[in-house]
Amino acid sequence: MHHTFIPEKISLIAIVTIVGGTVGGYITFSGAHRLIDAGISGSQHIKFVTKSATTGIIISSFMRYILFLAAVGVVSQGIHLDKNNPAATIFETAGGRWGLFIFGIVLWSAAISSVIGASYTSYSFIKNLKARYLQNERLMISCFIIISTSIFVITGKPKELLLLAGLVNGFILPFALSIMLIAGRRLQILKQFKYPLWIEIAGWLVVAVMGTMSVFALIEQIGK
Repeated sequence: MHHTFIPEKISLIAIVTIVGGTVGGYITFSGAHRLIDAGISGSQHIKFVTKSATTGIIISSFMRYILFLAAVGVVSQGIHLDKNNPAATIFETAGGRWGLFIFGIVLWSAAISSVIGASYTSYSFIKNLKARYLQNERLMISCFIIISTSIFVITGKPKELLLLAGLVNGFILPFALSIMLIAGRRLQILKQFKYPLWIEIAGWLVVAVMGTMSVFALIEQIGK
């Protein structure tokens, strides 16, 4: 708890990777796009959307702390983590073969939700184009998943790809958020709904901090 607020060492790459992997990139839009497709839009649904977002943030943060404490428990026993797959080492040390089995279930559950969410969101950005072959939603989403999986298998470097994705998403987050904040000032888009001032200030603060950290993290990564 102490080092959560006062860390011994600040790693920009770690921060950007974690933040970018959690709320960065265009996965941020997946929930909003799904709500729009379900016909849930307009300022009258603000409370519903806020409740959903808050619940997701709280559950995600809680699970991260639980997994972090589990990792601390293993490392504190003097166990050295495998650099190629540190997360698997934690589960294997704690539960042996069954630990690895549980790790597989946890990893698959986290991965499949992200795969489906990211693939759906990717398609939702282009589905309004008039090209006929883009109208088959299932086919386009399936093709996106197959292509992404092929790239992953061919590359064969999950840790490096995770770091790269986190860094890229770290750049997308402030860029996309700045566009949303600018759009939020145009009342004709939001139909006279105006966000509270504190939300705008907090948003621009995130843009500034994450944008700066992403640049320095990229420089740090290139230096390695």
